[in-house]
Amino acid sequence: MTLLTGAAFATFAQLKRTASGTYMRVIGLCRFSYPAIGGFKRMHDSVEEREAYLFAPERMALRFRHFETLTLPSIAAQKDKRFTFLVVTGERMPKPYWERLNDICAPVPEIKVVTAPPAKHRTAMQDVILRELGNDELESLQFRLDDDDAVGANFVRSIRRTARLAWKLRSEWQNLVIEFSRGYSVKLTPDGILAQEIQGQFLACGLAVLFRPGDMQTVMNFAHHKLHHTMPTIIDPTTPMYLRAVHDDNDSRARGKDTGLKPLTDTDRTFFKARFNVDEAAVQAAFGAPTALRGKA
Repeated sequence: MTLLTGAAFATFAQLKRTASGTYMRVIGLCRFSYPAIGGFKRMHDSVEEREAYLFAPERMALRFRHFETLTLPSIAAQKDKRFTFLVVTGERMPKPYWERLNDICAPVPEIKVVTAPPAKHRTAMQDVILRELGNDELESLQFRLDDDDAVGANFVRSIRRTARLAWKLRSEWQNLVIEFSRGYSVKLTPDGILAQEIQGQFLACGLAVLFRPGDMQTVMNFAHHKLHHTMPTIIDPTTPMYLRAVHDDNDSRARGKDTGLKPLTDTDRTFFKARFNVDEAAVQAAFGAPTALRGKA
């Protein structure tokens, strides 16, 4: 029989406490038109040019429509409420958009709307997460979500449960990636939702990373599609856990990839509502409204 002493015992004891699910932070992060220096495939010569692009009325209308019908409902519906979801935007977001963002997030107590000055993308987001963690001597599960994507209503509960069940397995690991690789590509239109089931590979949505107490790195310090190159990973390939929007303003490879998308069936509509809290009628209403967003209109 091997006896654990000192730091090894402390680590083992912490992991054992984590098995209860109580001693663990869960933090999500979402950029909402944050003017990062870098971090976009579309480049601009100055912060002012980037802000002008980000806060253009038609673009903001599109972002709010996706956020209000995909991201926000899925976060509000989480069955495990023990998490914080940080929505990060720029300090110079025009007042009408700032007020609207705060108004729509206010009913969800797990959401914190925060601002950050223009800075390098990964550094700025790292700082936001570390400020939220503070001096907690707890493990944290961290995830990122774009403002036009959604996760399953049981996402937080599932990543916490997976980390809890894996506590013996990961006792020697610094980090752990938990990925749900199955989900849907979706296109939102005035006529409703077009969708196609997909099997992704380390997309930003549908995964989380576990960090030990005191780790100065965060989920935003890593390229999500390369996490498995450096970290042990648990993959669930069977449970649909995300919706990934396809539209012309995508900054990722998802832009324009709408081949194979089909209208929802009645069964699909029921499933999307139950799994993601996404309502096709709400999508039709949002995307059938006038395009330009000015103020709170």
